[in-house]
Amino acid sequence: MADAEPSIGGVSDLRNASDPEPDTGTADPKGSSVEAEADPSAERSKALKGEGSRTFTMRELLTELKEDANGDEANDGDSRTPSTVASFSQDSSHQQQFSQNDISMDLINNITGVDEEGRSRQKILTFAAKRYANAIERNPDDHDAYYNWALVLQESADSLGSDSSSSSKDALLQEACKKYDEATRLCPTLYDAFYNWAIAISDRAKIRGRTKEAEELWKQATQKYEKAVQLNWNTPQALNNWGLALQELSAIVPVREKQTIVRTAISKFRAAIQLQFDFHRAIYNLGTVLYGLAEDTLRLGRPVNAKEVSPNELYSLSAIYIVAAHALKPNYSVYRSALGLVRSMLPLPYLKVGYLTAPPAKNPIAPHTDWERSQFVLNHEGLQQVTKADKLLVRHSSGRLQGSPQVDSSVIKVDVPDIVSVAACADLTLPPGAGLCIDTIHGPVFLVADTWESLDGWLDAIRLVYTIYARGKSDVLAGVVTG
Repeated sequence: MADAEPSIGGVSDLRNASDPEPDTGTADPKGSSVEAEADPSAERSKALKGEGSRTFTMRELLTELKEDANGDEANDGDSRTPSTVASFSQDSSHQQQFSQNDISMDLINNITGVDEEGRSRQKILTFAAKRYANAIERNPDDHDAYYNWALVLQESADSLGSDSSSSSKDALLQEACKKYDEATRLCPTLYDAFYNWAIAISDRAKIRGRTKEAEELWKQATQKYEKAVQLNWNTPQALNNWGLALQELSAIVPVREKQTIVRTAISKFRAAIQLQFDFHRAIYNLGTVLYGLAEDTLRLGRPVNAKEVSPNELYSLSAIYIVAAHALKPNYSVYRSALGLVRSMLPLPYLKVGYLTAPPAKNPIAPHTDWERSQFVLNHEGLQQVTKADKLLVRHSSGRLQGSPQVDSSVIKVDVPDIVSVAACADLTLPPGAGLCIDTIHGPVFLVADTWESLDGWLDAIRLVYTIYARGKSDVLAGVVTG
């Protein structure tokens, strides 16, 4: 790659369910939340209106609090009985005194919305902050109140206008982190707190650019994501965000540490995709980190040994993931732009070309001596072995591969619609190497990749092609590889 070519940027927004294009959806900015389990050893403290605190998503929180706030306003008229007014006055005085002594309340009280909608939203958030401050005053061990208060602080930081100082946002995020810290101290299994805590730390790191302080914050964020995944392994978004935090960290650390961090980020994106095959953000992010790794490897200028993946192979792998993300979400301008940069790196008119060791087509249990290493091609239609009669596919000066595998019953061919599952295989009856099993409606197909790293590339590519087919987007992929 020439140095003049633009590099690809990752989907850097660490918000849960964030889109590369802000106008494509109205995703919940703080992710899903799990109902906290009741503590059998002690009764929960009662929040306002006699209800126990519980964890919310931010959308649930705002909806409920808006209803509560409106209800309180409706009861604030002169029709209240003297005893009600006196009680309200005493509570307000006590709450005001508590707020003045708490830096979190001071920060929230100083926020004003940039427009009418923002002011209305901030009014609800201020009401929420007072509610949770009051709940914590009544019961300092209410971890749900700490968690929900942290969400309010985090949302308040997001609501600050572009003209607000970064120090104001950072102060709110810092207070949110303190609340998450306390919530997890009281309830060490609160997955949502660790997840959103990591997001808050990441936002603080972004404010600081590529500084030593930012490096430390990114390291903290990765630790919180790791804890969140330990508590709930089935969380592709947390794995994706973990990978993004590592990617950001790799841009700051010394060169000697970068390769290890980048490869760890690759493993997190890949794990996210394995949990959710159509997770286009993780697919795209994996493409960007592979692209960056290719550029770093090329920049070093040292010979690549047999066990390492060459820069050209990394560029080609990067292109596969970016093309797949585009096929799943063809209307995303970020993906379209990246596609224009990497399409020429594909082995067109195929998505992937490489070598696999295979048995004779009609004899999957043939002796190991009958298995042969041969070239395979993958496109939107399926995986096919290149016949012996064909010349090996060679790249033309135009960038496209010349030679086309013929339809031959004596070679292995797997059509995408026939695929049932694709998985790594450690069957001891296979020849030595990284085993691959493609289960089809006609029975399993066993192959062996050259290395385990090569196997990961084949697994992902075949799964992505099938996922694109299952989502009805094969025509988009076909347009990329054959157009």
